[in-house]
Amino acid sequence: MEKMEPPPKRVFVNNIDSYSSKHIAKFLSDSVVGAYGEGEDEDELLDSSSTDKAFEIVGTVSETSSENPANAKEQYCQLTREELLPKLMDCDVIVYNITQHQDQVEEAFWAVTTLQNELDNFPGPKMFILVSTVMTWACRKPIDPEDEERPFTDEDFRRQRPHPNFKAHNDLEKWVIKLGKMNKTMFSTYVVASGMQYGMGERTFHYFFKTSWQGLKPQTPVFGEGTNIVPTIHICDLASVIQNVIEHRPRPYYLLAVDFSHNTLEEIIQAISNVLGSGKIEKMPVEEAYLIREISELELYYMTVNLRMESAHLKELLPIPWQCENGLVENINQVAEEYRQNRGLLPIRICVTGPPAVGKSTLAKNICDHYKLHHVKLRPVITETIAQLAEQVANDPRTEDESTAEAQELLSSLNKSLEENGGVLEEDLLARVVRDKLMSKPCRNQGFVLDGFPKTYDEAKELFENEEEEEDVTSNKILPEFVFYLDASDAFLRERVMNLPEAQVQENNYTPANFLKRQARYRHRNKQDAIVSDFYDKFDIPMMKLVVTSSDEPDCLQLMEKIIETVGPPRNYGPSIEELEEEERRIVEEKRREEMQRKAEEEEREAEEASERAARWDKWSKASEELKRQEGEMLEVDTAEMRTYLMEHVMPTLSQGLVACCAARPQDPVDFLAEYLLTNNPHFL
Repeated sequence: MEKMEPPPKRVFVNNIDSYSSKHIAKFLSDSVVGAYGEGEDEDELLDSSSTDKAFEIVGTVSETSSENPANAKEQYCQLTREELLPKLMDCDVIVYNITQHQDQVEEAFWAVTTLQNELDNFPGPKMFILVSTVMTWACRKPIDPEDEERPFTDEDFRRQRPHPNFKAHNDLEKWVIKLGKMNKTMFSTYVVASGMQYGMGERTFHYFFKTSWQGLKPQTPVFGEGTNIVPTIHICDLASVIQNVIEHRPRPYYLLAVDFSHNTLEEIIQAISNVLGSGKIEKMPVEEAYLIREISELELYYMTVNLRMESAHLKELLPIPWQCENGLVENINQVAEEYRQNRGLLPIRICVTGPPAVGKSTLAKNICDHYKLHHVKLRPVITETIAQLAEQVANDPRTEDESTAEAQELLSSLNKSLEENGGVLEEDLLARVVRDKLMSKPCRNQGFVLDGFPKTYDEAKELFENEEEEEDVTSNKILPEFVFYLDASDAFLRERVMNLPEAQVQENNYTPANFLKRQARYRHRNKQDAIVSDFYDKFDIPMMKLVVTSSDEPDCLQLMEKIIETVGPPRNYGPSIEELEEEERRIVEEKRREEMQRKAEEEEREAEEASERAARWDKWSKASEELKRQEGEMLEVDTAEMRTYLMEHVMPTLSQGLVACCAARPQDPVDFLAEYLLTNNPHFL
C-alpha cells in the first residue's frame, strides 16, 4: 500500500510584502516534503522526484495588491486583532519577523501571549518562531577582555545587552522563551536572532549597491572607520534556518542565524565597489549618513554594530544547505548577480548603424537619454582612452609596475597609429579601445549604444570575438542585444548634408568630395560577400531596418516609438528622491508661471475688451445723437404742410365749435363737437 504523505503545514508569516518576510515566505512555499532532511544533501534532493509542498503559507500585507510575490495561499490586509486571532489559530506554525518593522514588536507580543492563553483550544501542537535581530546583542561587552576576538555564541544569549533602541526586541525575546517552557508539547517557541540580511535584491546594504552600480560617485562611501565587524546572513540562508527549525524542532530555543564570516563594514563595501563600481571607497563621518534619505535610521544602526558572532547550533544541530556560508565578501559575485536580477537592473546593449549623415548619432543620443545608457562613439572614446592612459602614466611613473608599463605601451601604440595613419587607428587597436570601453563597469551595469561601429564583418569579429582566450566569454558580455539599421536614399542624404551648418560639416568632415567618397565606400561594403549584418545573424541578434525619409520632429518621434516598442521598458532605477522632488518643484513652478501668464493674458484681454466696449459705446452714443437730430429735422420738414393745413382749415372751424359748445352747454360735449365739425366741414359745404 502506498504511503500517504502528511498534509502541508499551514504557516503564518507577518508582513509578507516586505523584503525579509517576502523571501522567507517564498522560500517556505517552494519547499518540498523532506527537503534537506537528516542525512540528505542538495544533490540528493535534486534527484528526488517528490514535488509535494511542505508548507502552505498565509500572512498579512500592508496593502491589498494583485501581486503575490511570496506565493502565499491567503493574504490578510488591515485585520483587527479579533479578526487576526482565528487566522493564527488555524496555523501550525506562526512566524513573526520583527527585524524590519519595529511596530511589529507590540503585535508579536500580543500574538504569542494570546496564543498561550488559548492553549486549551488548540486543535493540535503549534510552534511560534520569533525572527529577531542581533541588535539585541549590540552593547554586549567582550566575553574575555584579554581575547576580544573570541566570538559570541548561542549559549551566551542570557548575558546579551541590547542597543538602546532595541530593548523592546530584547524583552520580547525573553517573553517568547518563557512562554515556550510552559507546555513544550502543545506550544513550542523559538527565537532566531538574525544577522544583517542581504541578497535577493538587497535591503540593509542597498544604498552601497545602488551607489556603486550607478557610478555617479567616483568612490563608494564608508560611514565611520569601517573596522566594525558586521554579522550577516543571506536571506535565503535565514529562511533555510527557519525551515529547519520547523522540521527538526531542535532542543535549543535560541539560535543565532549568522554566517561564518567576520567581515568588517569596510571589507563589505570594498567588495561591492570592486564588483559593481570603481573599486574605490571613501571614508566619511557617520553623521553624513543621516543626511541621506535612502538610508533609514534602522539600517544605520545595523551598519554601525560591532559584533563577532558564531552560531554553534546551526553547525552542529541543523543540516543547513548554505548558499553563502562564508559571507557576503566571499560570495559577492553571486550576490551582485542576484541584485541585478531581482532589481531588474539588466544592461541594454544596442548598436546603431547606417550610411554617413543618416542620423545615427542623433538617434543614439535619444536612445541613451530615454534608457539612461552610455553613448559609445569612436572619436570621444579614443580621446577619453588616451587621456586616461596619459593620466595613469603621469600619476604612477614607476615603469617597473606591470599595469603602468602596459598603459605606457598602449599609449605609445595609439599615438603612433594615429600619427602614421592620418588620425585613424589601426583595426586591432580600434577594436581594443572600443572593447575596453564596452567592458567598463558603467557599460556593463547600465548598457550602451554603440554608434556607427563596427562597419564591416571583420571589424565586428575583431571587436566581439577575442581569439586570444580559449573560451569566447567576451562576446556574451558586450554583444549587442538589438541592432538598428538606419537607411535613406543617396539623394536624401546628399540634400541633408548640403543643408547642414558649416560648423557641423567641418566637425563630421562632410565636405562634398569626402562625403561622396564615404557614401560610395559604404554602399560598396554592403555589396560584399560577408557584411556586418551576417555577423549579427550568426548570433541570432535581431536587426531592425528603419528608413529615414525626413528630418522633421514627428518622423524622429516615430522612429523612437518603434525602438521603444522593440527594446521594451527601461531596466534601471527610476528617478531618485531628489530627482522626484526636483521634478515636482519644476512642475509646480511651471504651473505657477502658466497661471501667472494666464492671469496676465486674461487681464490684458479684459482691458482690451473694456477699451473696445468704451470705444463702441462712445461711437454708438454719438451716432444715436446724430440720428435723433436728423430725425427731428426730417420730422420738422415733413410736418410743416400739415401744420399749415390745420391752421388754415381745421383750427377756425374747431374754434367756432368750441365756442358753440360753450354756449349750448350740451349734456355730451364731445358728441356735440363732433356733430358740429361734421356739419360745418368746409369740404362738404
